[in-house]
Amino acid sequence: MTNQFESAFDIAQKIKESSITAKEVLFGYLENIRSKNGDLNAFITQNDDIAISQADAIDQKIKSGKEVGILAGVPIAIKDNICTNNFETTCSSNILKGWNPPYDATVIKNLTAEDAIILGKTNLDEFAMGSSTEHSAFGPTKNPIDTTRVPGGSSGGSACAVKAEMASVALGSDTGGSIRQPAAFCGIVGMKPTYGLVSRYGLIAFASSLDQIGPFGKSVRDCALVLNAISGHDPRDSTSLNIDKDDFVSHVDRDIKGLKIGLISEFNEFLDDRLKASLTDAADLLRENGAEILEISLPYVKYSLSTYYLIAPAEASSNLARFDGVRYGLRVDGDNVDEMMINTRTKGFGQEVKRRIMLGTYALSSGYYDAYYGTAQKLRTALISDFKNAYRNVDVIICPTTPTGAFKFGSKLDDPLQMYMSDIFTIPSNLAGHPAISIPFGLDNDSMPLGIQILADGLCDSKVIRVASALETLRDQVSPKN
Repeated sequence: MTNQFESAFDIAQKIKESSITAKEVLFGYLENIRSKNGDLNAFITQNDDIAISQADAIDQKIKSGKEVGILAGVPIAIKDNICTNNFETTCSSNILKGWNPPYDATVIKNLTAEDAIILGKTNLDEFAMGSSTEHSAFGPTKNPIDTTRVPGGSSGGSACAVKAEMASVALGSDTGGSIRQPAAFCGIVGMKPTYGLVSRYGLIAFASSLDQIGPFGKSVRDCALVLNAISGHDPRDSTSLNIDKDDFVSHVDRDIKGLKIGLISEFNEFLDDRLKASLTDAADLLRENGAEILEISLPYVKYSLSTYYLIAPAEASSNLARFDGVRYGLRVDGDNVDEMMINTRTKGFGQEVKRRIMLGTYALSSGYYDAYYGTAQKLRTALISDFKNAYRNVDVIICPTTPTGAFKFGSKLDDPLQMYMSDIFTIPSNLAGHPAISIPFGLDNDSMPLGIQILADGLCDSKVIRVASALETLRDQVSPKN
């Protein structure tokens, strides 16, 4: 019997061959959602009738001999900060509860054009601000490997859905690691593409110069397949890159002989014994299969965390000013307009969102702009220069995805700085606008998965896929259960 929960690549192939119908695949995933989501809380909105009608349409196209898309019948989950006309879009915030966008995001149009089936919307840290999916107005999402632990964030619902086989693949957004970190915590693959490679039209903005939509999957091939579907120029997004499309799947299963791979010396102080062992094992596997391993220096990478937590909140304070109770979303009345806005934003936003809005507003305020935001932008430019120099000597860089495995619920809620440290290895790629991917590699002391991250220069997404695919294959040859 065909396994309904195979890779997205195999699902699409078998549906095209009529080995299984799109409807049969969909019903398997819907049953998993019904049996698991009550405990895990990955999905916050569904519309099964729409998904079933999409599956019926795909099966009818195949029966009629019509051509179908590259994601034919593949069930996909969508992070709930991506606008969907058929589904409520909330950003996991009370301020947008009940809001139904009047349009689909470009990535949604691209997915449906390739005959993917939209299962529903997944939970996240409110407005994508968090590293644990504990900051959601609809309750936390649990890690399906150990439900006492977080799934990571902010795209924790999407990562959980893929790991728990409630979706074949999923979309998330990555502003400072929000795809790669939950992918690592849940033991799946997650990729942040080059900034501008995937349209942000319809992505509700957190930090516009950092946000990027990307895929989750059980394999590098699945992520490459989804990236094929969602990438491409979009005239509705002024930051969208007008370049020729690549076939990212064609870079899977290629050898890595002759590639030069860098290790960042400045990250060594953040590595415990398990992380060192995982990184060493990954480097050894790549070296043994033809790659050259070099140590590199990124002097300004140590300022990444502080740089990010000035730039991102500053942009958020501007972007979230539109949620004021006037045009859409929650409105809490007051005696005048100012009081109505204060009441609306006080009730509608959670504590973490308020914290970041205040941080950002302070950094942009008169008398502090140059000292904080202006300096952060200079440091960002210096970091980009560091990367540019490094990529003259290496093709890609590898490093851990996170400083720890998935942590217990509540263990970092009272210490925002420790929570922010969860993104120390992922933030540099966002500041630079470069692609990065996380694959499962190794376990922490509690037998929770760790991730290895592959970074490359801007528009070198094919290189991160090539190296990640090779490392994934080598890992499975050495330790099939890893």
